[in-house]
Amino acid sequence: MSTPIKILIVEDEMIIAANISLQLTMLGYDVVGIVPRAEDALTCVKQDHPDIVLMDINLKGDLDGIDTVKLIKEIQDIAVIYLTANADETHFNRAKSTHPHAFISKPFKKLDLQRAIELTVDRIQQEKNEYVEDNLSKTEPSPFMLSNCIFVRHNEKMVKVDIQDILYIEAERNYCRIYSKDKEYLLVMTLKDMDEKLPNKHFLRVHRSFIINLSQIDEIATSHIVIAKKAIPVSKSLKEELLKRLQTI
Repeated sequence: MSTPIKILIVEDEMIIAANISLQLTMLGYDVVGIVPRAEDALTCVKQDHPDIVLMDINLKGDLDGIDTVKLIKEIQDIAVIYLTANADETHFNRAKSTHPHAFISKPFKKLDLQRAIELTVDRIQQEKNEYVEDNLSKTEPSPFMLSNCIFVRHNEKMVKVDIQDILYIEAERNYCRIYSKDKEYLLVMTLKDMDEKLPNKHFLRVHRSFIINLSQIDEIATSHIVIAKKAIPVSKSLKEELLKRLQTI
């Protein structure tokens, strides 16, 4: 089971804060704290590391919600959703400078809150994926190919994979996973790029997510083929090309 998203509520009207907390808990989120002041928010961020902060702009005290967010972001880059009953241009422009993920105007409905949280969670996940992909692409050397083998990164080394030992290759978003007779290798390369680099004699893309080694096919069915007990779908548009290629092997 995945860990629930942790949310900190910074709101000095306790009835509103308690109602928000109840709604979020019912939606399956983990409310790590309800605090009324900037100082309490900073302490909670340091201790609990929330994923999202719901921040009331009009906090009482020396620091309002926008000032508080600026201090929070010095500690941790956290997704922020502002709650405000005062959406004038001055407040909006100040808040915008802190790059929030959403604004919710008071009074708001449960559905407004739910959608803002869901969109924020989606954006957080997308940003994490992009960060991982960017860093992998910077650090991971590209595979290079010879006529009879591919050298790929595996366990901090470049290892040789014989072409004849590759069973099939499956797409995983911006990656490829090579399945050989005894190992799997994850490459930072799209299936399209892999298709362009592989020797055409041995391999054929039979589906948007699969490239196969023609010599490894065990069975051919109406809509799929079988390689090493794995049923691999074949697109209708590529079925004819597959049959043609098999006749020339």
